Amino acid sequence: MERTALTMLNPATTPHESATDPQTKYSPPRKSAKRVTFWDRWIARLLLRAVGNPPVAIELWNGERIVTSSANQVVTGIQLADRRTLLSLLWNPSLGFGEAWMDGRLNVSGSLTELCETIHRNRSIPNRSPRHRTNTVRRSHHNASHHYDIGNDFYRLWLDPQMVYTCAYYPDSQISLAAAQEAKFELVCRKLRLKPGQTVVEAGCGWGGLARYMASRYDVSVTAYNVSAQQVAYARQQAREQRLDGQVEFIEDDWRNMTGQFDTFVSVGMLEHVGIENYAQLGDTIHQVLKPNGLGLIHSIGLNIARPFDVWARRYIFPGAQPPSLSQMMTIFEEHEFSILDVENLRLHYARTLEDWQVNFEEHVEEVRQLFDERFVRMWQLYLASSIAAFRSGKLQLFQAVFAHTQNNRVPWTRADILLADGPSVSTPKRPR
Repeated sequence: MERTALTMLNPATTPHESATDPQTKYSPPRKSAKRVTFWDRWIARLLLRAVGNPPVAIELWNGERIVTSSANQVVTGIQLADRRTLLSLLWNPSLGFGEAWMDGRLNVSGSLTELCETIHRNRSIPNRSPRHRTNTVRRSHHNASHHYDIGNDFYRLWLDPQMVYTCAYYPDSQISLAAAQEAKFELVCRKLRLKPGQTVVEAGCGWGGLARYMASRYDVSVTAYNVSAQQVAYARQQAREQRLDGQVEFIEDDWRNMTGQFDTFVSVGMLEHVGIENYAQLGDTIHQVLKPNGLGLIHSIGLNIARPFDVWARRYIFPGAQPPSLSQMMTIFEEHEFSILDVENLRLHYARTLEDWQVNFEEHVEEVRQLFDERFVRMWQLYLASSIAAFRSGKLQLFQAVFAHTQNNRVPWTRADILLADGPSVSTPKRPR
């Protein structure tokens, strides 16, 4: 019988095993009769050198393999259909790779995830930054709809039963995705020191899993804001079915329109979509809605160094997204002198979450193909594989920051109430191969 999230906050050490990376089933592009020139070979070598000479071969359209690595073994091959694909990689490596993969003009022999990680670990991929567009209220609605309103039936195929689409928490390496998401909810609630009767405002609530957990397990009242129509409709339905609609109110609106006074502010997985230029306004909003003795928590994908988000991901997956560095996150807090009480990095937990999502996605890939098409399937396979690689390699981080008003002296004295008596984890789940 599966343990509760409360008891799972002390981990075990058994390694996690998962299915092999699935992105190898596509056959390579057909060999072209078009001849390969000196300049084609030169460009291929240039591309490999630009990413640190990884143990990767570029296979040109006539079958010729270009290698620049001094490693004894080349582990992966990138197979190109034509010169157009090669030139697209030269012009914009990230966008060119992503679009060629989606179109089937580029394939990979071996693991797509391992290829992405190998390149990340050698050197940052050259990335032409997309044109900056401010995330206004209207654009934020459009951006959210692009990703989150493509259909609950799609997300239901590969997320956990509560439809949680943020980093899970794996205190025990053998627990299921569903249990790990519940453990994440419990960790967030403990960090916020929730008590019965308190009021909570949540910015960006997804399909409502955290709001319902807080209401049912901690007997608090939650007001949750979200701009995704499909997510809000699902969240309201679930709250009614669980008889929590008297404690949880889901509002289809932007975070900028939050009103009222609350004991707790929480945001899990929204900050990446706010836009750095709006952080000061987010800080103003939090300052207005958080009571003087309240606590707040922001959970967000982040970066060690401020840099533009991947251009392919912004165009096809998350328009308007920009994960922040910790220094950029401070823009939210500094104007109103919020005290930062705790920062934790759950990077490897997000890699593991994505691995579980990837396995689930591949188990239902034919159903996804029927809902959409082959190009959509390949787009999401690259998104999941490249995201796993980014978190494994440290290109992406996952920050949880707890904060309070500067005059609040009712802050936690220690972290003892978050952890169990026998202490925190000292083991890391082994990543699957």
